[in-house]
Amino acid sequence: MDVVMISPKYQVVIPRTVRERLQLEPGQKVQALVYDDRVEFIPLRPARSLRGFLKGIDTTIPREGGRGADRV
Repeated sequence: MDVVMISPKYQVVIPRTVRERLQLEPGQKVQALVYDDRVEFIPLRPARSLRGFLKGIDTTIPREGGRGADRV
């Protein structure tokens, strides 16, 4: 487990092992969330990086009617 220290300017250094595992780059933005009694940083990825992530998904599942469908 990596431990970080908060600087007098409230800054932290993300440990190398974490940066490498999450493929974080300098200047990349992360979202900071408070969850219960902890802080979570979620890397923001550009929409372009999501291109093709649904490739091969099964689209043959039955679906409910859309907006124009008759509702009872």
